[in-house]
Amino acid sequence: MDGGARVPEQRRPGAAGAVPDVPPAAGSGLRFSVLGPVRAWRGGEPLATGSPQQRALLAALLLREGRTATAGELIDAVWGGDSPQQALAALRTYASRLRKILGAGVLVSEAGGYAIRSSSPDALDLTAAESLAADAEKARRADEPGRARSLMSKALDLWDGEPLANVPGPYAETQRARLEEWRLQLLECRLDMDLEQGCHAEAVSELTALTAAHPLRERLRELLMLALYRSGRQAEALAVYADTRRLLADELGVDPRPGLSELQQRILRADPALAEPSAPAAEPTATLVRPAQLPATVPDFTGRASFVTELSDVLCAASSGTGTGSVMAVSAVAGIGGVGKTTLAVHVAHAARSAFPDGQLYVDLQGAGARAAEPETVLGSFLRALGTADAAIPDTLEERAALYRSTLDGRRVLVLLDNARDAAQVRPLLPGTEGCAALITGRVRMVDLAGAHLVDLDVMSPEEALLLFTRIVGRERVAAEREAALDVVAACGFLPLAIRIAASRLAARRTWTVSVLAAKLADERRRLDELQAGDLAVKATFELGYGHLEPGQARAFCLLGLADGPDISLAAAAAALDLEIEETEDLLESLVDTSLLESAAPGRYRFHDLVRLYARACAQRDELPPRERDAAMSRLLDFYLATAARIYAIERPGDRLVDDLEPTDHPGLRFAAGAAALDWLYAEASALLGCVRQAAGTDRLRRAVDLLWAARDLAESGANAHQYEATARAMCEATRAARDIRAEGRARATLTNVLLVSGRIRQAEEEARRAMESATAAGDATATSWAAQDRGVIALHQHRYRDGKVFFDQAIEGFRAADNGLCEATALCNLSRAYMGLGDTLKAVEFAQRGLAVHIEVGSTMRLGNGHYALGVALITAGRHREALTQFSEALTIFMDHRQRLWAGTTHFRIAEAHLGAHRPAQAAQHAEQALALQCIGGDRMQGNVLTLLGHALSALNQADRAGACWREALNLYQEHGAPEAAEVRALLAPATAA
Repeated sequence: MDGGARVPEQRRPGAAGAVPDVPPAAGSGLRFSVLGPVRAWRGGEPLATGSPQQRALLAALLLREGRTATAGELIDAVWGGDSPQQALAALRTYASRLRKILGAGVLVSEAGGYAIRSSSPDALDLTAAESLAADAEKARRADEPGRARSLMSKALDLWDGEPLANVPGPYAETQRARLEEWRLQLLECRLDMDLEQGCHAEAVSELTALTAAHPLRERLRELLMLALYRSGRQAEALAVYADTRRLLADELGVDPRPGLSELQQRILRADPALAEPSAPAAEPTATLVRPAQLPATVPDFTGRASFVTELSDVLCAASSGTGTGSVMAVSAVAGIGGVGKTTLAVHVAHAARSAFPDGQLYVDLQGAGARAAEPETVLGSFLRALGTADAAIPDTLEERAALYRSTLDGRRVLVLLDNARDAAQVRPLLPGTEGCAALITGRVRMVDLAGAHLVDLDVMSPEEALLLFTRIVGRERVAAEREAALDVVAACGFLPLAIRIAASRLAARRTWTVSVLAAKLADERRRLDELQAGDLAVKATFELGYGHLEPGQARAFCLLGLADGPDISLAAAAAALDLEIEETEDLLESLVDTSLLESAAPGRYRFHDLVRLYARACAQRDELPPRERDAAMSRLLDFYLATAARIYAIERPGDRLVDDLEPTDHPGLRFAAGAAALDWLYAEASALLGCVRQAAGTDRLRRAVDLLWAARDLAESGANAHQYEATARAMCEATRAARDIRAEGRARATLTNVLLVSGRIRQAEEEARRAMESATAAGDATATSWAAQDRGVIALHQHRYRDGKVFFDQAIEGFRAADNGLCEATALCNLSRAYMGLGDTLKAVEFAQRGLAVHIEVGSTMRLGNGHYALGVALITAGRHREALTQFSEALTIFMDHRQRLWAGTTHFRIAEAHLGAHRPAQAAQHAEQALALQCIGGDRMQGNVLTLLGHALSALNQADRAGACWREALNLYQEHGAPEAAEVRALLAPATAA
């Protein structure tokens, strides 16, 4: 899930013997648990609670919450109707032993009975869970969904298996049932919160498992239907209803409750209100003061039509109660400075004023300035505008935010938060209640603002840019040369200021055609000179700042403008400028102060497109010779290559590829841990790939190709895959044009890899063949072995197992000759798959074990996961499902730690396969859903495999309709890609079709 929705927290049952996360009893240091085994601790030390009957007594006393229980009540609780003759004596003995264990003053005797006294009721995990659940409900009513969900999760985390586990007696049995029912209610509530916060796809896996464990619990079925529908899986959602109706009729002879039936009807008619979460209606309050703080709108507002409609619909729906109106609407407009965010927001806000009759609030949060507005200060001004007396305004941020939300409860108010710094600044200023709306502008895209409707406003759309151009130039002239007009607005970068200038120049020159203007703007070297009319000039805006730069600032501005990436890190900039980090930071921060550079984030900087063009023009104009410009780009490439090679070595110890890369003069960055290295790689992906593309046609070509190879995690993890593929294709063309067969072989190997990850086997086969031809001709043993490995994997996909074995044997020989233990281990694991295809299960397991052993021997980190994965697959084939699950568990941990999302999804698929083979369909369905949520190596074809397996699991759970929906979706995927598995799925669907 993750502008999007956040992924739910990973939850793990407490480990046996773990101390529950509740505060100790004051003065005693005691803690107790009943939401699992009945246990006690003093500080962190566990206490021996004695026999089952003694624990039953302790549980009965703890559940009385400090109230006295008579001896008769306790005897009934421990033994029920089968109490022994000496029950009272035994009870006294147990009480005496507990008193010694717990210490003086804890277990007391009074009024013929016993009680446990503690000055801290939260010392009991049950009490702590009740308190957390109550706080979660309060937070939910106060429209603090993130906090509510976090509190509810903490309450559920206190469970450690079955409540009162192994405690005998009728009282314990009754309480066990009560506590388990309460846990399910809390779980349903937390899942409801998950759906309210957009975590639909992630919730499907958990709900699939829960509905299998509790098939007659209709609320869980209802939540599953809603989660599936919001995940775009309408057929499965309806299938869940059909399965539920049949199950209830067969087991209980009843129909589904009205709420479930109503949900089915709403799904059938695609009710728009189902697309977003809903919250209970708030009680209206009296209107106090009606603020009207919006600035004046721009009278000649032009363009942005889709954004105006989109934002207006969201705002009006919030007030009218339709669509998303059951919750507060939050829209965040993000974009670079000067792109028109405020103009758009003010225009939309004025258009929506009638939908918010209780008033409109406005503030400039000054997020782009040196001193952004403090939320508590803004809240103070808002509360005054809403009629709150100064004396009634609290001092702290939290208290002001709470009063602000209470004041707006039941009112329809629009809040325009202009020029916001980040989501943290905005959150306390959100109304939080139904009928209100917040419209936010800022330079940062607020993906971490829960539930926000995000709008990016970097530039105009081509259509709107053309509309603005047409209104200034005239419809007749533009209609006669539409293509040329499109060229003009494209040359302007769709920036409103640039378009207005270009159009004004053309309007003032009746003898010019649009094509004449387009030709003038086509030359990048003169584009900025052409973009001026009267007192309007794009270049002049930049010149004002550039003319005041010191020589060092001007050099940094020009050289950094040469890089193609969307932004640049401080370390990369230091490498390009050949300066120390501290000096580089001082230079870049000074450029930010002049508005010629933007600080995208701490330690990251970026240019606007036209500013970058201006910087490049300055680099040529201001006596920076080609030698200096080329040297800067070479240093930048060296920095990326050296750093990526070091990350590759961290992730793949024992892989000798790094020894065979082009040498670099820059040492690159060093990392203390693999997590920091991966953070860098993913953060730098776009800039790194842009640097690779810029090397086409230069003497840096080989280093660029090697950089692409060293950064292959970008393709395998699923992150930046499209950008990586486009860069790989560009490098294939560049190396072919340069007639550099060594570089071409490696470039085609990188393209083969990304094609394999996405499941495009036929294209991968052609690229792998050409990679091997080029690498062999160049005598590049490393690339030749890699190409053989890839051709073997392709042969496996095509069921050519003997050919695959030949290729893997060739790869193993090459890797062994190069003393490349890690790659040899990978090839051995793949050879195991070939033997599986040939029906030799024993050899399949043997080679997988050998591959895993080599992984362990060379100290593999991330690739060790592939070793465990390969052995698990072989063990499934051998029918050794329990052992396979152990291997997959190890693999999954490694893949998740190294952020290999696609490999983690693929492993979940294999875990599901093992569970299904062991006749555990509920667990299989749960892991298959997780595989769908994460996606898998192999693209659509592998998704078809997951859906097919999920269908088998659901069928075994007597959910035939949903199983059929999965199989039909799988069939569509197989048919689209011409996969042979389509025949198997048709056979599965044949009985349903015949019926």
